[in-house]
Amino acid sequence: MFKTNSRCVDMDMGGNMCCPTSLPGMECEPVIECPCERVVNRQICHHVPHIQPVHTRIVNHHIYNHSYMPQFTCCEENQVSHVYDQNPCCR
Repeated sequence: MFKTNSRCVDMDMGGNMCCPTSLPGMECEPVIECPCERVVNRQICHHVPHIQPVHTRIVNHHIYNHSYMPQFTCCEENQVSHVYDQNPCCR
């Protein structure tokens, strides 16, 4: 078997192709062709879910604003002074 013009051809022992001449009413054996290859390219999409854990941290900032207000107090004292004149009678 050899290949010619993209076809495989069987040769007999004398180097002749099988069934070179057809007689009326005679049928040749079928010629087996060399297989050809056909390539089909397919694209198959796969969905791959990814899980990404997200942790949320809440930080509460308590801000105390201190203001100072003076609170004034007052006290009152009474002092009594006795003044005596020099008259000994008034004592």
